[in-house]
Amino acid sequence: MTDGVFAARLKVTGRVQGVFFRASAQEEARELGLKGWAKNLADGSVEVYAEGNKSRIEEMVEWCRQGPPSAKVERVNVDWVEPENCASFEISF
Repeated sequence: MTDGVFAARLKVTGRVQGVFFRASAQEEARELGLKGWAKNLADGSVEVYAEGNKSRIEEMVEWCRQGPPSAKVERVNVDWVEPENCASFEISF
């Protein structure tokens, strides 16, 4: 992990597609000052990649455990990874 920048890849399972999970994650990440992306996966889960301050990423992980009001999160798997040096937080397709 370089220059105090950390990164985590999260796999969020449950009812997380079609409930504005990615857009809500983008809003939350931007409020936390994180960069990265969120995308739907073919298996019905959502993958979130976030990089920035470690405690802010941990806040993002906690947010993902709930998600937006219409989501029903069953599990969040977290893998700490090397930063990709993203420029912003975007929704990937």
